[in-house]
Amino acid sequence: MNDSPKPRGELTLRTLAMPADANPAGDIFGGWVMAQMDLASGIRAAERARGRVVTAAVKEMAFELPVKIGDTLSVYTDIERVGRTSITLIVEAWAHRSRYNQMEKVIAGTFIMVALDENGVPKPVPAES
Repeated sequence: MNDSPKPRGELTLRTLAMPADANPAGDIFGGWVMAQMDLASGIRAAERARGRVVTAAVKEMAFELPVKIGDTLSVYTDIERVGRTSITLIVEAWAHRSRYNQMEKVIAGTFIMVALDENGVPKPVPAES
C-alpha cells in the first residue's frame, strides 16, 4: 500500500521555478510562491463564480519546505465553502523535484475570494449547475 501524501483538490496551475525568483542560496522567494497560489485561487474561483473575483483574504499560510530553482511548482485548489458572495479555497503548492523524482508539499493556505459584478461591487455566487 502506498501511504505517500497526495495533493488535495484539483491541479489548477503549473509553473517552473526560475533563478530570477530565487535568493542567493537558491531558495525561491515565498512571495513568488504565494503569488502563484493567488493566481490559481483566482482561476478556480472565477470558474466557480462565472465571472470576476478578487482576493479578500489569505489566512493560515504554512511554509513547510523550500522551493528550489528548477522545481516544477504545481498548485492545487479545493473549494471548501461557497458563501453568498465569497468562495473559500484550500490551496496547496507542491514541488516536483525532478532531480530526485519526487513531489513534496511545500506550502498550504486558505484563500478567500469575492465575486464582483462589472462595477466592482460584490455579487452573489451563482448556484452550481
